[in-house]
Amino acid sequence: MSAELRVDLDQFRTNVRAVRRRMAPAEVLVVIKDDAYAQGVEPIVGAALEAGAMWFGGIDIPSAVRAKRVAGDRARVFCWMTVSEDEARTAIAEGLELGVGDAAYLERIAAVGGTATVHLKIDTGLHRNGVRPEQWRAFCARAAELEAEGRIRVAGVWSHIAEASDRDDDIARAQFDAAVGEAWAAGLAPEIRHLAASAAAWHRPEFRYELVRIGAFCYGVRSADGPDIPGIAPISSLVARVSAVGDDVTIDLGSVDGYPSALAGRARVATPAGARALLRVDPFSSRVEAWEGAAVGDEVTLFGPGSHGEPTPTDLGEALDTVGEEPLLRVSPLVTRVYTG
Repeated sequence: MSAELRVDLDQFRTNVRAVRRRMAPAEVLVVIKDDAYAQGVEPIVGAALEAGAMWFGGIDIPSAVRAKRVAGDRARVFCWMTVSEDEARTAIAEGLELGVGDAAYLERIAAVGGTATVHLKIDTGLHRNGVRPEQWRAFCARAAELEAEGRIRVAGVWSHIAEASDRDDDIARAQFDAAVGEAWAAGLAPEIRHLAASAAAWHRPEFRYELVRIGAFCYGVRSADGPDIPGIAPISSLVARVSAVGDDVTIDLGSVDGYPSALAGRARVATPAGARALLRVDPFSSRVEAWEGAAVGDEVTLFGPGSHGEPTPTDLGEALDTVGEEPLLRVSPLVTRVYTG
């Protein structure tokens, strides 16, 4: 009677379509980092393609390669982790596009052989790698030389923003626009600009350019302390079964399965009799407030879309003072994934 993470691919397609409508005419890059937020790269990419997605993005090469093998020529796949020469060779051979925010990394990619498709990254203030503004002109000049030699093709310019405040983001956007102008002045012709992720892209159309990187919202995870997003709902439910009934109810899911022990006393779960308090989270099981008629084998939902009284992933994240992705990402890969739709 093991626990299951049930993934509703129909809801995922609905979410992706809603995000794409909101972002149009910009295209949406569906982020598939961390095994598609622990929900499985291959089924997620397949469903997103059916919903019209044309871009995917992952941090690490293995996840990005998995996405590209599903997508084939139907979508472009972007990977932004700085990697070794051997990993870069694999990425180029697999048809990935690489984010480059370091001069030494640019040289490493150019030395691999073939023509690498790259997106140059400017640091606009988040300091999550990226070329510093004072080094950007020289970086673009070198990229133009390498492009003329046929060793790279510069497809895009990109950055991360801090999303600290509208004022800070406006400053970052101005820096980004200036960096794009310098890239053009260096003789480059990037066709793709991408700056914003989920929250900024959702609320500020001027940040969308040709492409936006959307992770959490595609999976139905709203921002912590943010409003619900019309047309979007969580796609996954973490379900466990009752293994014993006494003064309280024991369910077969505990902290070793990735469910945070700190949620004990802070969260409620959905049962056949409605919402009940989560009392304890032990290593291999958890305890829930009892209900009349509870029986071994009954299902208890620890998070989901919220339609039966269970918390959403973001509700749990807020209870722990973290983001809504964390409860998803903590679910052990040993917990069975079940796909519907």
